[in-house]
Amino acid sequence: MSRPLQRGVSGIQIPDSQSKEKTEKEDLDKKAPSDQSPSSLSLRFPLRLLFADNNNSNNSPSKYGNITDNGFASDPFIVGSPRSRLNLLHFLKFSLLLIVVLALTGSFWWTLSISSSSRGHVYHGYRRLQERLVSDLLDIGEFTRGPAKLKELEFCSQEFENYVPCFNVSENLALGNSDGNELDRQCGRELRQNCLVLTPVNYKIPLRWPTGRDVIWVANVKITAQEVLSSGSLTKRMMMLDEEQISFRSASLMFDGVEDYSHQIAEMVGLRNESSFLQAGVRTILDIGCGYGSFGAHLFQSQLLTMCVANYEPSGSQVQLTLERGLPAMVASFTSTQLPYPSLSFDMLHCARCGIDWDQKGGIFLIEADRLLRPGGYFVWTSPLTNARNKESQKRWKSVQDFAQSICWEMLSQQDETAVWKKTSKKSCYSSRKPGSGPSLCGKSRDIETPYYRVLQNCIGGTQNSRWIPIEKRETWPSRANLNKNELAVHGLQSDELAEDTDSWKTAVNNYWSLLSPLIFSDHPKRPGEEDPSPPYNMFRNVLDMNAEFGGFNLALLQAKKSVWVMNVVSMSGPNHLPLIQDRGFVGILHDWCEAFPSYPRTYDLVHAAGLLSLEFAKPRRCTMLDLFIEIDRLLRPEGWVIIRDTVPLVESARALTTQLKWDARVIETESDSDQRLLICQKPFYKRQSS
Repeated sequence: MSRPLQRGVSGIQIPDSQSKEKTEKEDLDKKAPSDQSPSSLSLRFPLRLLFADNNNSNNSPSKYGNITDNGFASDPFIVGSPRSRLNLLHFLKFSLLLIVVLALTGSFWWTLSISSSSRGHVYHGYRRLQERLVSDLLDIGEFTRGPAKLKELEFCSQEFENYVPCFNVSENLALGNSDGNELDRQCGRELRQNCLVLTPVNYKIPLRWPTGRDVIWVANVKITAQEVLSSGSLTKRMMMLDEEQISFRSASLMFDGVEDYSHQIAEMVGLRNESSFLQAGVRTILDIGCGYGSFGAHLFQSQLLTMCVANYEPSGSQVQLTLERGLPAMVASFTSTQLPYPSLSFDMLHCARCGIDWDQKGGIFLIEADRLLRPGGYFVWTSPLTNARNKESQKRWKSVQDFAQSICWEMLSQQDETAVWKKTSKKSCYSSRKPGSGPSLCGKSRDIETPYYRVLQNCIGGTQNSRWIPIEKRETWPSRANLNKNELAVHGLQSDELAEDTDSWKTAVNNYWSLLSPLIFSDHPKRPGEEDPSPPYNMFRNVLDMNAEFGGFNLALLQAKKSVWVMNVVSMSGPNHLPLIQDRGFVGILHDWCEAFPSYPRTYDLVHAAGLLSLEFAKPRRCTMLDLFIEIDRLLRPEGWVIIRDTVPLVESARALTTQLKWDARVIETESDSDQRLLICQKPFYKRQSS
């Protein structure tokens, strides 16, 4: 795909206004009367009837020519004395002043008389004029630039290959943060890196799903053989390492443990096997300290969606390897701040040797787990502490059991090192507790849906929430994606609104694929050692929706049977629809797009942004559009795609920035809305050369 050509002309000069008037006057002096017809003169000077010289009223000859039969002088603006010209000038000034006064008076009375219903139309018209002005200014800017292009960005140094901004452990330690707080996300202090992150020397395009779930390239992630072999976590022990690849194949004897483990949890809950989780109301699972995602990878085939969260790790990252496998994951710390999810977001929380001391800090970590769990949801904990023999460990284990009971969790079962609790479905449980036996309930002021950089709370959240619906009373997946009338009412929506949104995104996704499929197939008919890709030539697995709204783009992809998962991001600049997205059985987070996204470089195959530029840059921000695009480039895999849908001026601005990012880009008109455009871009495969 070739880059769009830059429009521009050069060498345009605007002549001096005085010299122009002088030239016109000299030309008039030289012309004979016969050269100018009455009709042409009347068109050029429509006000001459008002300003004809009185001396010419008797058809007397003039040095500029005779008076014509219809009474028009040849040129009333030149003929006459200096005094007549002065009178003309005064009259023009007076007329202009009168027009301005009348216009201001009429505008004032028109403003007073305008109705509230018509103001919306006026505002809409104003916005249209404003957008047109921005578009014209962009055109003017391109004309004045001529053929010159914006300067392309430089590449970052090698140390940024796996860099995640906002997670600077050494700097946090230097500032005095410790006791786990050094792992917290801290944005704003570091300088922006206005450069493009390169791939490692031997980086290779990930294998397509589902092959890529079980085999990844060693060079694509920052991990050593020693980190793989020395780890004691469940999923890390199931990895097979060779010279170029890491294998998680289910055919391996070591992999059978995940299936047995999942089956064990299902039986402890009271189900026949893990495929019955959906019928029990389980769809979304938060896997804390997920290893390398094998638990979620196994459950995915049962239509269970598992989000992995783990601390930032400079090397051997759980999140990086999980994303490389095509599974949902993000960097998040479970130490001092709430996770960026609303209350009552997940049906199950899972922690297998996740490294969190649930008995510490007065049980505040269990309170956060309770906040995230839906009523009737399950908490699964696998740890040597649950089956310990020494007195100290047994004391800690008893502390966890007692605290879980105080927040109305019922222990369903304990087998070996695994214990399973069920959160209460009844609010009355909290009022029936003995006084002082557990944490209090959060008030409305502390029980909020936007936990962004919010410190952990020592009160039980979610009880004031109108979304308190037990998982067993919710629709099972996939019916859950279409919330019923009562559930939609909680979010302030009507059934027809959600249906209209669903139909709109279904059309949009079909349009996207009709545009992308030929491009993908023409650019990648096949790769070395592979057969031709089969229809629909789906090269995507990890999808980032930067402005998810209701999650309609996610649903449309699933309805189109695309083998993808979507990270639905709700911007802090707009309304918070993340509770609705989570209730529909999807996953997502709250995020401020003036900050770096909590993920490693090269983790998404497709980035989608519909209306994001209008949302983020409709008012002054502390970041620029270029900052946003540099972050998109960091998150996007080589040969990955970007789809931007927005107003014409903003899309044109974005297209201009793609030259700095070295992206291939093209602008496409939308069939449904003439005021919007599509910008489809592809990131090139640029990588560092081996020395």
